[in-house]
Amino acid sequence: MAVYLSSQDPSPPGQYIERVINLMDPKKNVLLDTSQEEAEEALRSGSPSRIRGIRGQFAFIVQDGKTIRMARSIGRPMRYFLAKQVHGPCLIVAERIDEIYRQLVRDGLADQFHPSYTRMVPAHHLIELQLVGCPDPNPVHQRFFAPQPNRLPADIESLGTAYITAIAAECDAWLDRIEADAPIGVLFSGGIDSGALVILLNHLLLRRGDTPQRLKAFSLAADPCGADALQARDFLHATNLGMLLEVLEVSPAAVDWTTAVRIVEDYKPLDIQAAATAIAALAELRRRYPDWRYVVDGDGGDENLKDYPIEENPELTIRSVLNNRMLYQEGWGVDAIKHSLVYSGGQSRGHVRTYAPASVFGFEGFSPYALPNVIEIAEGIPFIELTHWDHQRLYALKGEIVGAGIRQVTGVEMPIYPKRRFQHGAFEHDRQESFFPQHAAAYRQAFSQIFSDHRSLLSDPREYAVTASALSSTASGSGDG
Repeated sequence: MAVYLSSQDPSPPGQYIERVINLMDPKKNVLLDTSQEEAEEALRSGSPSRIRGIRGQFAFIVQDGKTIRMARSIGRPMRYFLAKQVHGPCLIVAERIDEIYRQLVRDGLADQFHPSYTRMVPAHHLIELQLVGCPDPNPVHQRFFAPQPNRLPADIESLGTAYITAIAAECDAWLDRIEADAPIGVLFSGGIDSGALVILLNHLLLRRGDTPQRLKAFSLAADPCGADALQARDFLHATNLGMLLEVLEVSPAAVDWTTAVRIVEDYKPLDIQAAATAIAALAELRRRYPDWRYVVDGDGGDENLKDYPIEENPELTIRSVLNNRMLYQEGWGVDAIKHSLVYSGGQSRGHVRTYAPASVFGFEGFSPYALPNVIEIAEGIPFIELTHWDHQRLYALKGEIVGAGIRQVTGVEMPIYPKRRFQHGAFEHDRQESFFPQHAAAYRQAFSQIFSDHRSLLSDPREYAVTASALSSTASGSGDG
């Protein structure tokens, strides 16, 4: 439902009036120790330090006369579009491009729409926009989150303890927020990030005196020999948590990258592949459990500990990765020529691969690695001192730090397996290549086809969720693990 922050009545002759339509649902904010009212007041103040005090996954907009202020964390997307009316500008704020288009249709302003005219609020920035009319000035960006790099000692044990303790604190606050008996699902591959979360959440539940049966580790298998499902079993057997596993077996046809393009509203190949896999998993999870609400994921763990193969990206060197603060979380930054106004950068852009699939299936997602308090610890790690610019040393660092932290905080020795992307682990080794185009142009072409026909944007993306659920149900066997 739209919330009109200023008058939408026709203005008297000669009177100039702005109009702001807020389509953001406040219930989708995951606030850990701050009320909606307190968070909005912090934003209204225009103080970056007060906004930094908002804890959780959030996106907010407030209006003060003709001044609009917006801010968000990585965990929740936020877009805006400025349309022109006779009596003044019309600002539409929403999570999605198609939401903006449907509002423009309702207002008779659809002829002004193009997806490239929408803007993504970059994570970790306060945006101030002045609605003063033809032409409206560019927004002003102020950082509200600026962690200090390289501030922690170069000791693996203490770094791991600090990192996992920060994650535990955010997870504990989240557990305080949700219902005491609500089931919790973790999208689980047996990798470092999802593995640490399963161990940590189990530890926190036991510490509270709760039953660990609330917790499920959901692993996707689009092939009977899917690598993640096999790894997940090995991981949980090694940590005595095998009772938590449930394998989501789906037909390979359920992994549909074209549906992912429509739901994510993007065309970056790796993000679309990851989203297609997540859609298949969440469709099957929703089919099995119509009332399940809470899903936790490990998105952001690779970005925090810089665990991406640099060799696969010709734009990057190890020096650019280690010398640029939050490069993987934010991209090159709002002042850089490569910064995308339409999409933002880094995980600020890419987290939609996680958020949008969960949202369209009616789940409330939680991504603790993407929270500022966790990123702040990760950015404090002295990567240069620990790696001496060595690629392989950098790639090994994540397992060492997370493993040490889990051992110190929970007493569990977790297995560390080589990195594997979610979209790869759902299939038998190397078989995923037959399900995803290998050239970026295919993804761009699919995006262009969808968004050049504006009629397709009139349908709610939740309709695609119904189709995905039908595909998942064609899997053979029950899939229970």
